[in-house]
Amino acid sequence: MSKRHLGIIGLGVMGRNLALNAASKGFSVAGYDADANKAREVADATVGTDIAVASSLAEFVETLEMPRRIWMMVPAGKPVDAVRGDLKPVLSAEDIVIDGGNSHFKDTERRAKDWETVGLRFFGMGVSGGEEGALHGPCLMPGGHEPSYRHLEPLLTKMAAQTEEGACCTYLGPGGAGHYVKMVHNGIEYGIMQSICEAYDLLRNIPGLSGTEIHDVFSEWNSEELNSFLLEISVVVLKKIDPETGKPLVDLVLDTAGQKGTGKWGAQDALDLGVAVPTLTSAVLARIISGLKEERVAASEILRGPKRKFAGDKLDFIARLRDAYALSVIACYAQGFAQMRSASQEYGYSLKFTEIARIWRGGCIIRAKLLEPIRAAFKRKPDLANLMLDRTFRGIINKTGKNLRKIVKLAVDSGVPCPAFVNSLTYIDSYRQARLPANLLQAQRDYFGAHTYRRIDKEGVFHTEWDK
Repeated sequence: MSKRHLGIIGLGVMGRNLALNAASKGFSVAGYDADANKAREVADATVGTDIAVASSLAEFVETLEMPRRIWMMVPAGKPVDAVRGDLKPVLSAEDIVIDGGNSHFKDTERRAKDWETVGLRFFGMGVSGGEEGALHGPCLMPGGHEPSYRHLEPLLTKMAAQTEEGACCTYLGPGGAGHYVKMVHNGIEYGIMQSICEAYDLLRNIPGLSGTEIHDVFSEWNSEELNSFLLEISVVVLKKIDPETGKPLVDLVLDTAGQKGTGKWGAQDALDLGVAVPTLTSAVLARIISGLKEERVAASEILRGPKRKFAGDKLDFIARLRDAYALSVIACYAQGFAQMRSASQEYGYSLKFTEIARIWRGGCIIRAKLLEPIRAAFKRKPDLANLMLDRTFRGIINKTGKNLRKIVKLAVDSGVPCPAFVNSLTYIDSYRQARLPANLLQAQRDYFGAHTYRRIDKEGVFHTEWDK
């Protein structure tokens, strides 16, 4: 019997759909799951396809052509190391194991170095697109041993989403580069989702739009240059009616948001790198605050805020909010690419931002029309320090920044929280200042800790006895 091209460990929805994807592209697949019931279920569901589900790990490994290509889709953390431990004794030199989960990039680098000593290849790859993407074409963000990628490339580029510019898959760099880029992708995703939710909340609470009216506003925005997958699904969500109550289903969803850790990791690493990502961090914090449901309900009874009364023009408000939302999304991408720029230097990834913008155009959760001008900006200047400096984006900011400011002011005056919008405005305002009050801050540090300071009129480092 001929050997199989690809092995997939972990046959949950993502793993099963990736197997079906590979088989539909002409690759024979072996599947394995430690849960015998799940394995049997997938075996029954894939009858008639070129997918064979093995009953043991030894059988699974034996069916694969050499060097083996094994794609793990198991939860990040201990499960990844557990599978690695089971695989290590039964693999041969040059076999490649892909971790397609949301693992921390530093764990990926540790695992890769550990296996290098015995000639095995551990390869970290971000996978974005959810269940539908896994089946029809995800965005793939691989990083690690480059010769291993070249061996995987014919398979991955056929399985990935396709745009007019090619497969949404490219080699990103050594070590944990793939999982790093996926982590930042998810941080941007957090920021954009929070921005959409704030636009929704502001439309409800300031001019008092109904769910149907907000649906129509978002539909119009999505038909223009603001088109994105996240805005598109928001339109779908807002339209759904609960069959039991006849109410919009979104109104019946409990207002507490979950998270799986990648957004938090991104914010933590940005702090380690000394990169400001305030919009992305505020989105993580907003999810944390949403989890305090009981406390918030109790606080709503005793903490007072402004009375909400809107006397303006609804259409004018919507037009200004559209610009505010657009700038917040731009800030999300600007912060994410600035973080990757710093990480690329710090970790030696040599990331190519034109390629990242290209592969994010299809398959992934943050795919958007805006990625076309982002890619163009990095084509014009590959070492661009910040997207806001590019001629396209600075033009948008200079033209519409006043509307973001107006929306933030209205939100503050009305007591409607909008942390993503506020932090996007603060980010833009801080970045455009030739002089910030950090001179006083540094003088304070020198006062109580002798941390020294530099002067604008002299060379060198100084310390002053400020109270003498």
